[in-house]
Amino acid sequence: QVQLVESGGGLVQAGGSLRLSCVASGRTFSSYAMAWFRQAPGEEREFVAAHTWTGGSTYNADSVKGRFTISGDSAKNTVYLQMNSLKPEDTAVYYCAAGPYSGNYYRPGEYQYWGQGTQVTVSS
Repeated sequence: QVQLVESGGGLVQAGGSLRLSCVASGRTFSSYAMAWFRQAPGEEREFVAAHTWTGGSTYNADSVKGRFTISGDSAKNTVYLQMNSLKPEDTAVYYCAAGPYSGNYYRPGEYQYWGQGTQVTVSS
């Protein structure tokens, strides 16, 4: 049974930092992409960042470039999202996702497995 378990969300002031973690279990993810998406109330799920285990490529949404960094630790089957210079508009539920890498890393439909989400709230 595949599981993705996120942690690290919370309440932070604007300009602050948080680090999200996603621990994956239940299968081999070596050919997979791991990604972070977020969804604010009343909004569609939005791509944030993605990481491929093979080659270690990373991709970031324009809205978080220069502020967020995705990384992975293959020995721990864990993907991280370091979030710096947080803004109130970053407030959302953040979801970890995993799926076979197809190149369309920004599309939610490309991901087979999802975590339960972790709330990030940035106060102004």
